[in-house]
Parts: sequence; structure tokens; C-alpha cells
Amino acid sequence: MLRFFVALPMRRTATAAITAAITAAAPAAALRARVYGAGPTGALTALAMARSGWVVELWDPLPLAALLERSRAYALTHSSAELLQSLNLWQPLQPHLAPFCRLELCDQALQRRVSFLGGDLPSRPGAKAADAVGWILQHHPLMALLLQELEGQPGLCLHLGDPIGPGPAELVDLEVAADGHHSPRRRAAGIRHWHRPYRQGCLTVQVRLRGSQPDQAWELFRPEGPFAVLPLGDDAFQLVWSAPLQRLQQLERLEPAAFLDALSAALPEQLQAEVLLDRPRAFPVALEWSWPLQRKGVVLVGEAAHRSHPVGGQGLNLCWRDVAVLQQLAARAASGHLPLQQLPRRYAARRWLDITLVLLATDALVRLFSNRQPLLLPCRRLALALLGRFTWLRAMSLSAMSDGPCRLRWP
Repeated sequence: MLRFFVALPMRRTATAAITAAITAAAPAAALRARVYGAGPTGALTALAMARSGWVVELWDPLPLAALLERSRAYALTHSSAELLQSLNLWQPLQPHLAPFCRLELCDQALQRRVSFLGGDLPSRPGAKAADAVGWILQHHPLMALLLQELEGQPGLCLHLGDPIGPGPAELVDLEVAADGHHSPRRRAAGIRHWHRPYRQGCLTVQVRLRGSQPDQAWELFRPEGPFAVLPLGDDAFQLVWSAPLQRLQQLERLEPAAFLDALSAALPEQLQAEVLLDRPRAFPVALEWSWPLQRKGVVLVGEAAHRSHPVGGQGLNLCWRDVAVLQQLAARAASGHLPLQQLPRRYAARRWLDITLVLLATDALVRLFSNRQPLLLPCRRLALALLGRFTWLRAMSLSAMSDGPCRLRWP
């Protein structure tokens, strides 16, 4: 027992010594940040701030192996691609990206379909015409690259698998909570958090499919919930299946053959599941929002600030738009063009509208399409007919999905 109480201050002293050594090695005017959470959003935040001239500590209680081992994939839009390009990460990730040039939006209750093509996206100033609607990226190569870049980044110190945690907040100029939707740092800062669970849950699994092009993604609107089919290359697909959580938990426990039978009944006839590539995982889904986005030198980034339904693949892209804004403000503060005390308020002011609009839009999509309400069917039929008829409407819809509703590009 005595040994435990003696070891704790020694560990704290060692942490303080590391922090002091980092600070001493950095330029005298360097600003210091502490980032909580080393998932894709937290790791990218730490890297972006370090490359903006800050001295950064990145803390996570999970060890390196646990951070790498998740079996899932992310749908990246053009706003995320721009951030990765600005940090010189896009080129190293190219071998692992699976672009999709076509997105099929299907209402299975109405038997109506609308196709979105990469060419529907409005062109960007100084950029070539888009040839991809988006890209699918697996978790492991993304995290492997981020952790590799973090380890080699000057002025950045990693604390992974640390059960004790960081020292006093006074040692840093800014704290960034990127530690997920349960966010202990958000709770410690006393920031309000609103949580409304959906009646639906979500199940993710990777399978081998026949009947779809390798560069084609699907968003299926079914009465029990949306169903995304995302290409990973070589006939492999990531499925994101929304349905009542109890039903998904029952599916999760099925033997592979029985699960494939249930999956085939949920997919369109032309898509045929052949082989499971990993184990199905079901989890609850909720609409979550924290306010304000900053308090007492702490800013919220990613799922510590917001969480949406996975329909439309907006989750990670919304998180990374948080990172992009924080990177811009951090660079201005490091160069002396923005007073440090204004940074948290500027960040919150620039992020609240994008976050609010995306949360409202994803919630509206789920409510509108996850049912068989007779009064809503004409609205859905009209919306799909307009999208199919007018190119400019598809372009605006894709732009809102790819760049965020606050950066809507007109065709």
C-alpha cells in the first residue's frame, strides 16, 4: 500500500519533468497545448497544432495496440481530403483509399433510385473537376500513419496507455478535449451535454459482395433505418446497417451462415453477400450536442462536442472540420496574429452553425425515410423526383455533404 502512494507523486514528478523538458527545447514564445484522446480526430488535432508551431502533449489511456486494432472504415468527403492534403498526409494514404465515383440513393419502400456522380460536384477554384464523390479508408492504415507522423513530429510528446493522466492544466495554454462522446475532460470542465438516443442502433461489418461495381457506394433507405454499403476495393464492402438495436444485437450473435441469410434479405436483389470478412458489431446510436464548445481554456473537438446518426457518413468529416478550423486559429495564435485568449471563443463562433445544421439534417433524414408513414410518402417521392430531374439540385446536395452546409458551392 505504501509503495502505491509513493509511486504516484514520483510519476507526477516525472510527467512535470517531461513537460518542462519539452518547453525548454521549444522556442521561448511557443504556445503549449494538451490534447486528450488519440483516436483519428485527437491524433489529427495534435499533429495539426504541432505543425502550426505549438508544443503539444497527446494523452490517451489506451495503449498503441488498442488504438490500432479497431475494425472499421470511414467515408471521407472533400473537406476531409483538403485537411489531409494540407498536412501532407493525403499522398501517403493514397494506396489505402478506395474512391467511389457513384453513389446510389435508394428508397426501398418506394422503389425509387437517384444516382450521384463525382462530376455532379461543383468545381473548386484552382482545382480540377472532381472525379470522386468520396473515399473509403480503413481505420488501421489511417491510425498507423498518424501515429508514425506523431512520433516523428518535433515539439510533440505522446503519452499512450498512461493510467494516471496529465498534470495540472496550468502547465499548458490550451486544452483540447477530443476524447470521445463520453469525454471525461468535458465533464470535468462542466460543459453542458445534451443526449437523445435513437430507437435505432447500428451494426457494422465487412463482407464480400457480388452485384456492385468496385467504385460504387449505396445509401439504402429502409423502413427500419438507413443502410450504407461502402466499397473497400476487391469486392470487399463495409456495411453500416441501422435498425432497432435489439434486432441488431440478435443478428450480432448469429452464426456466419445465418447472418448472411439475414443480410441477403435486407439487401437489394442485385447485391449478394458471399463471405463475412470480420465479426458484426452492434452499438447504440444517439444525437448528442455539447454547449458551449469552449470553457475555461478547454475547447471541444469531434465527438466530445457532437455526435450524429451515421446516415450520409457525416460523423468523421464533421469532426475533421473542427480540426481544420482549430488548425487555422492555432496557426494565427502561434504567429501572433490572434490573441491567445480569443482563440477558444473564435473557434466556438466558427463551428456552431456547421455542427447544428449537420445534426439537424441527419436527424431529419432519419425521421423522414425510416418509416412507412402514408403522409410522408408523397414528400419522399417528390424529393427523389426533383433530385433525379435537376442536376443543380444534386450538385448542391453533394456540396453540402462534401464541404459542409456552411461552405455550400453553387453549380
